[in-house]
Amino acid sequence: MFFTDKTKLDSPLCWQKQFRRLLPFLLSIIFTLAVSSQSISSAPKSTEILWDTYGIPHIYGSNAQGAFKAFGWAQTQSHANLLLRLYGQARGKAAEYWGEEYIDSDKWVLTMGVPKRAIAWYKAQNPAFRSYIDAFADGINAYAKEHRNLIDDEVEVVLPVKPEDVLSHLQRLLLFTFVVNQGSVAQVSQHQSPAASNGWAIAPKRSASGKAMLLANPHLPWGDLLWYEAQITAPGIDAYGSTLVGIPVLAIAFNDNLGWTHTVNTHDGWDAYELKLQNNGYLFDGKVRPFETASFPLKVKQKNGSLREQIFTVKSSVHGPVVSKKDSTLALRVVGQDSSGVLAQWWDMARAKNLNQFQKVLQRLQLSMFTVMYADREGHIMHLFNGQVPVRQQGDFIYWQGIIPGDTSKTLWTKNHPYQDLPKVIDPASGWLQNANDPPWTTTSPLAIKANDYPPYMAPRGPMYFRAQSSARMLAEDESISFDEMVAYKHSTRMELAERILDELIGAAQQQQDELTRRAAHVLAAWDRKADADSRGAVLFSFWVDAIDFDTVFKTPWNEKSPFKTPDGLADPQSAVKALADAAAKVEKAYKKLDIAWGDVFRLRSGNLDLPANGGDGDRGIFRVVNYAPTGDGRFQAAGGDSYVAAVEFSQPVKALALIGYGNSSQPNSPHVSDQLPLFARQQLRPVWRTRKEITAHLEERKAF
Repeated sequence: MFFTDKTKLDSPLCWQKQFRRLLPFLLSIIFTLAVSSQSISSAPKSTEILWDTYGIPHIYGSNAQGAFKAFGWAQTQSHANLLLRLYGQARGKAAEYWGEEYIDSDKWVLTMGVPKRAIAWYKAQNPAFRSYIDAFADGINAYAKEHRNLIDDEVEVVLPVKPEDVLSHLQRLLLFTFVVNQGSVAQVSQHQSPAASNGWAIAPKRSASGKAMLLANPHLPWGDLLWYEAQITAPGIDAYGSTLVGIPVLAIAFNDNLGWTHTVNTHDGWDAYELKLQNNGYLFDGKVRPFETASFPLKVKQKNGSLREQIFTVKSSVHGPVVSKKDSTLALRVVGQDSSGVLAQWWDMARAKNLNQFQKVLQRLQLSMFTVMYADREGHIMHLFNGQVPVRQQGDFIYWQGIIPGDTSKTLWTKNHPYQDLPKVIDPASGWLQNANDPPWTTTSPLAIKANDYPPYMAPRGPMYFRAQSSARMLAEDESISFDEMVAYKHSTRMELAERILDELIGAAQQQQDELTRRAAHVLAAWDRKADADSRGAVLFSFWVDAIDFDTVFKTPWNEKSPFKTPDGLADPQSAVKALADAAAKVEKAYKKLDIAWGDVFRLRSGNLDLPANGGDGDRGIFRVVNYAPTGDGRFQAAGGDSYVAAVEFSQPVKALALIGYGNSSQPNSPHVSDQLPLFARQQLRPVWRTRKEITAHLEERKAF
């Protein structure tokens, strides 16, 4: 349209008329551009990886296969040595590749039938998803072929990676590390996972912005179980999050509409059955049954490079594979062994657009355990006690933690509870949900899930440990939580335990005559009750905690009617004071003073970095969990705890911050080994870049396929 009359053109009335005529036309152009932009973002013409300056891969796949291949490439570029070693272990051939120290690992993998089951799982995938797993393996092999010189010689023996290796690793990790592991079998009465976590979901009614918020904060050892942060964009998906190295889909993630995180829940997905042996078999319902047996060649690499071969035989009963203990023969029964759709479920969780779609994916129950903590753009929040929970005919949670009689079918479970049976709460009246590895009953206050409504074996009835209490207290006490406040709370090093007993301990210590105990009381009285780097008194208190017995130290035990305020008080103040004197003597001998700063003793070390640490063990009630290992010089080095952290607000656009404290790479000479550790030390998160404009403004490398 052209204007030729300047007078008419300059007329305000004319402008208004012309604008009204042009408005529909302009809106149609804007809409077309928006749709075009959206489609370009979700379906690029070629597959590429844009690496940002923190080593986060932003994957743009022209199709799903392209995205999976690029993700395999990216993980190998960042973690090749670790990934190949994990896959070698999952094959049950680690001793053959790397020697004697891996024999127990191989025996565990073979006993649990991992490699054989991986083949069955691969065949059970639908053709489309099978092609995705193929593509992920292709990406690993393509990177390895092009960059062989960047991979350690000793792990190259694992190449080429096969699609079945991906599923073997998934099983070894999910079923035979998290659900059950060698350590938990050795201590049958302690069904413990190697991991913990914090998770929060905050509804609009408790959010300062009026938007739902999510906090993802898994805790894992800083060794083999490393998180890997990434963004994956392809037709039908634009998700950002993290997964464990070697897993081809995001396990914790968010998109523009929703997000979720996981914590290790109080889930019992395995049992140890004691067998009564008779006539080379075992008794079951009054009859002798023969064992099923399978034999495997187990090769062990010797120091001179030769291989020593032995035959390893696995026996199985109707319950499952047999493991021998000193005084008994046990058979293990483990959930999840028929759940070949775990990866597809995680993938579809990341593609969901609302709560209804998300729940339909969850209802598949392919994921054998883990709490699901959820929040979305529409303001919904949810806590699901997720997992495959066996339907048991008798007993409570404590009963099933012990050794179960294996001579009767009355104790043999064969079915799992369906989705509708699992404890869950959606949009509680409180407006907040939390889980810090406590049972589902204490996810919010007032209590929204009643333990009496579920079988007594579903989850334990308590106690609620101090980290979970600290988690709940922070949420309950703030009726309008801003995004920045949520991030600050996440880094809280306050010791909930100290709030319960410190005043009483100080009072009792101040009444003592000996000078050391009185000085210890003075240090504790001046302490800020935190484990920040400059906190003085935290080391002394921590040494004292190591010397006490949690089962007997409290005057008032934990009570489920007062879950956030018990246990409380000192049962025996004099014994507590004696333990304090002993702790003070140890601290003064080791560090020459009682009020040494926490960060002088507890360190963050990686490469050339040696930084003062903050945070500590969750049993002290510290929400910012950092686990330490002694270094031999009287100091302690961070070895686990906080790993991947993501804080998300479902505003428009989504607001997000994240961090992987140990960095997004473990490859030697990578700039992204520990480049985020200084932020970790300063209790800071880094921005999440999700748009192409943001990513290209912080671009380090581009890889096109």
